[in-house]
Amino acid sequence: MLTASHLSKSFGGRVLFEEASLQINRGNRIGLIGANGAGKSTLFSLILKEASPDSGTIALERNVKIGFLPQENATSGEETILELAMGINPEMKEASRLLREHPLDEDPLHHEGQALFAENDGHALEAKAKRILSGLAFGEADFNRMARSMSGGWIMRAHLARLLVMEPDLLMLDEPTNHLDLESLGWFQNYLIHYSGAILAISHDREFLNVICESILQISHRKLHHYRGNYDAFLAQKAARDEQQLAAYKSQQREIVEIQRFIDRFRAKASKASQAQDRMKQLARMVRIEPPEKAESTVHFRFPQPVRSGQRVARLTNVEQGYGSHIVYKDLNLEIERGQRTVLVGPNGAGKSTLLKILAGMLPLQAGSCEHGHQISIGYFAQHRTEMMDVKKTVFEEVMNIPKPVAEQTARTVLGSFLFKGEDVFKPVGVLSGGEKSRLALVKLLLDPPNFLLLDEPTTHLDMPSIDALIGALKQYDGTLLFVSHDVHFIKASATSVLHINAGKVTPYAGDYDYYLEKSGATSEKEALIAPGRGAPLSNYQPQQKPSTQSGGQKMGLKEIKTLRRLEAEKRKATNKERRDLEKEITSLEAEIASLEEEKKRLETLLDHPSSYAEGKTFQFNRELSLILEKLERMNGRWDRLTTTLTQKYPM
Repeated sequence: MLTASHLSKSFGGRVLFEEASLQINRGNRIGLIGANGAGKSTLFSLILKEASPDSGTIALERNVKIGFLPQENATSGEETILELAMGINPEMKEASRLLREHPLDEDPLHHEGQALFAENDGHALEAKAKRILSGLAFGEADFNRMARSMSGGWIMRAHLARLLVMEPDLLMLDEPTNHLDLESLGWFQNYLIHYSGAILAISHDREFLNVICESILQISHRKLHHYRGNYDAFLAQKAARDEQQLAAYKSQQREIVEIQRFIDRFRAKASKASQAQDRMKQLARMVRIEPPEKAESTVHFRFPQPVRSGQRVARLTNVEQGYGSHIVYKDLNLEIERGQRTVLVGPNGAGKSTLLKILAGMLPLQAGSCEHGHQISIGYFAQHRTEMMDVKKTVFEEVMNIPKPVAEQTARTVLGSFLFKGEDVFKPVGVLSGGEKSRLALVKLLLDPPNFLLLDEPTTHLDMPSIDALIGALKQYDGTLLFVSHDVHFIKASATSVLHINAGKVTPYAGDYDYYLEKSGATSEKEALIAPGRGAPLSNYQPQQKPSTQSGGQKMGLKEIKTLRRLEAEKRKATNKERRDLEKEITSLEAEIASLEEEKKRLETLLDHPSSYAEGKTFQFNRELSLILEKLERMNGRWDRLTTTLTQKYPM
């Protein structure tokens, strides 16, 4: 469907790709990962023909339709949310405009709009758009709201809905989970599992990559490296590949040292000068092996710890809170105790962010009371914190502008962990993007933490190393933590208890997220993400999904559906095990082949050395070399058969 061959691209004097190749086939689900600035967005730009490669080609099959969701800043015009979701061609946009601007039946332009709407199969399209919008947590009242009246995050969701309505052959997503809550994320993941087209997604959400992806494409060392399986499989394969690369790198470095030593020793000696010249040519021809990239380190120092608070951190008594006629909480009673590390879960609009604002004192209560305990200091992390920064200060000056300044090196280390590196720390705050300001606010909070932290989606705009840095910081934190997040990896690493919120009711679970999944009655994590919400099962929103039926044509009951799901899960588990076993054996073979290749190279080097002849060891070395060559032939044959089987049975 799409083939990129021998791509090279430089940006700002820095080489991003060099002779990189990529193939995307129909039905592929590929996660694109790499360090910040490695070139992920540039690769997207090349595929979308928004930029041109320095060399190489990108070929796309005729009539292949591509849909792209940017990370942020998708625009909206004079259109409603429903019109934005349906706006997949100019005719439909025009029909929607005519119907909106000429609502009266006697208006000729209204009839023109109706005709154009019908010609483009508008009724089926509208029903599909409404289903998808509902899955992404839009209420029915939102459908006819003007898109520009909603926040940027909701506009991004509407653009995502538009792409899913379009159903392109290749769906390209740049951080698609940034603006989703847990419920919407669960629906979205399930939708993509059943999506008929190919998917290429940039994401820092490990759980999303694990659920969605069947292969991982990593940008590293100016190359595109392909790995079969999801993100966890990538980690295992990359560790094995890095180990092999490190061994090959060390072996080559030893070889270089030996060759250079020979050159240095004999190039001034007339009888050895020609051999020294040969060694110099050998060094010049040698393709240098690069060492594996070092994993970006997380923060490893003690954060300043807050003053110890009283046992009771906060108490809500008979709280009532709402927005206009919409009541969020009525007679809410809740206590937060010192040391709790609690995640708030529940459907969109249930009141998770509202509860954080109440506890932070950001909302005046309509009824009831919110009491804070002894020596409580509150840190509330949300987007509005960025408005409290001094736009004239540099990033570094703003970080040091805290009540208890830290050492300069400490500040620089933490800033680096959150993507402010080198000269970035001297940028004025005023030129930072919204995401950069959010990261800066998070750094300030971590360097001078209060004893009661309230975090609303803290991992948005963070890459994986930064998320790990945040997790590491919170593990050291001695205070009380209450947070909302859609990042399951972050939740599992940070929460020791769960508060489920739905319809104004707060249900505590005195265990971690896995405990919550078990006790909430969900049979799987994906069911738990959606079940507490509108009551709509995931299957209601599956694209082109037929209702489950028995052989007699009757609708299946819940028990039969669960049995079928269990059998399908067992089949997938067996298939995945067979594939993993194949991959494991291939990886093991590759390690053995690499080791034999190194031994072969060593023996060939010895045979080239004059001392081997002088010492009469050439016979022994030739015999060992023959045995290794025979073994390599057998192993390479085995490797060819296994990789062929893997490719045929489990195509990417």
